[in-house]
Amino acid sequence: MGASKVQKLSGMQKQVLSLYRGFLRAARSKPTEDRHQIESIVSAEFRHNSKQVDRKNFLYIEYLLRRGKKQLDQLSNPGTMGLTSFNVSSSQKQNAKT
Repeated sequence: MGASKVQKLSGMQKQVLSLYRGFLRAARSKPTEDRHQIESIVSAEFRHNSKQVDRKNFLYIEYLLRRGKKQLDQLSNPGTMGLTSFNVSSSQKQNAKT
């Protein structure tokens, strides 16, 4: 039998996966209709960031991890029922600068 090559994950990759699993675990504690919405938002957000964020942009990835941990803490609160996604388009960013 040949040994399969398994790529080891970096520390940051492990943190991202841990955060993703944490969101899915927190979603399980919510009502069914909220759970499906939370899972789809989390999945879409992680997928979007995996395609849009440069893997070598460590500062921005660390920022996203910090923001995600804060959102997870908020979602883990029993009083929180759902999660919303907030996106700022580049045109809105330009208007905010002026």
